[in-house]
Amino acid sequence: MNYEEALNYIHGTYRFGSKLGLENIKDLLRRLGNPHERFGVVHVAGTNGKGSVTSMLTHVLHEAGYRVGMFISPYLERFTERIQVDLKEIEPDELARITERVKEKVEEMVSEGKNHPTEFEIVTAIGFVYFAEREVDCAVVEVGLGGRLDATNVVNPIVSVITSISYDHMDVLGDTLEKIAAEKAGIIKQGRPVVTYPQQPEAMAVIQKVAHQHNAPLFEVNKDRIEVLVSEVGRQIFNYSFDGERFSGVVIRLTGRHQILNAATALTAVAALRKQGIAIPDDAVYRGMERAFWPGRLEVLRRQPYVILDGAHNESGAEALACAIKEYFEGKPVTLVIGMLKDKDADAIVKHLCPLAESVIVTRPDSPRAMDPAELAKRVQKYCQDVMVEPDIEKATTMGLSRVRQDGVLLFTGSLYLIGKIRGLLKSA
Repeated sequence: MNYEEALNYIHGTYRFGSKLGLENIKDLLRRLGNPHERFGVVHVAGTNGKGSVTSMLTHVLHEAGYRVGMFISPYLERFTERIQVDLKEIEPDELARITERVKEKVEEMVSEGKNHPTEFEIVTAIGFVYFAEREVDCAVVEVGLGGRLDATNVVNPIVSVITSISYDHMDVLGDTLEKIAAEKAGIIKQGRPVVTYPQQPEAMAVIQKVAHQHNAPLFEVNKDRIEVLVSEVGRQIFNYSFDGERFSGVVIRLTGRHQILNAATALTAVAALRKQGIAIPDDAVYRGMERAFWPGRLEVLRRQPYVILDGAHNESGAEALACAIKEYFEGKPVTLVIGMLKDKDADAIVKHLCPLAESVIVTRPDSPRAMDPAELAKRVQKYCQDVMVEPDIEKATTMGLSRVRQDGVLLFTGSLYLIGKIRGLLKSA
């Protein structure tokens, strides 16, 4: 099996859908020798901010001298982004080799009348096998969907982390914050510390209850202990104190006030790891936080005019993006290129972003779940008069570049599937 064959096999299992539950993944991992039991795990769940916090913690642990794995979902440009060791993506031939091994066990399961593992279960198994083979000390593992029944929830983490909880995937996770929080809190394990971002009261109450039930020490990020010193595009500096620890002059390269809260969440997780006996020197914390990078989240690719990518695909993400555009680019004319998946709450997203734009180009993300651009355009027209539809992503990108003013902002958003494709186009141009 070569790399292309491996990708075709992995993506071909999409037809088996997304079945939440742990029975299948436990069976598959057992047949593979339970690789997930051979390294420590920091498990990260949440609606928004999972990737940023995962990146920060991975960089900090790497700077502290640990061999560290990173498992993320989804990818932007290359599938190999999803599985990394020491900040290096899995090699294509390694992915192919491990995929072939996993495929053998999948076929074994099916021949015995078991359910065929889903695409995400297969990817999770590949990641865990790779981490075990590379003998990582620790892996920072991002949840795929929810938490309680997500395939990654077979791990027994050193520390669990819950980032910002808001409305997304409501058809699966529930239609209230309490229900969604209960699914995210499903990663909390007996006696294991859990760190949480500052949540809405109804979500926080659920996390507190579940942590108490599991006798899990709970570390809550306190907004009042954050002092912002500098907040500008591509550079933020702040102080943060937590439970006797003080981090002064922390520098991050991620843009947006919400990223400071994500950074405080990562720093609180560092404090929790230290309490578990994990040695993480201060200088490793500062270097890791400053070097952490998360593409496609308020990422500035060009200036004059500004060209920005942001994967906001739910209301909370769109609101944070809108706040950042108002703060950092006040008075600059905005050209917006947007495309979304049909299972997203389009109205909740466009109401925050489209009033900021003088013109909007609606396109189609590179996904079978993409929303019809004409349908999305109808929603957009409530907030902006100058709306064009261009289903082809490459043509929509060219149109955006031709329309944005020299002193303006060209913003691509609405879906990670969209901005991943556009990122590749712009980088190769």
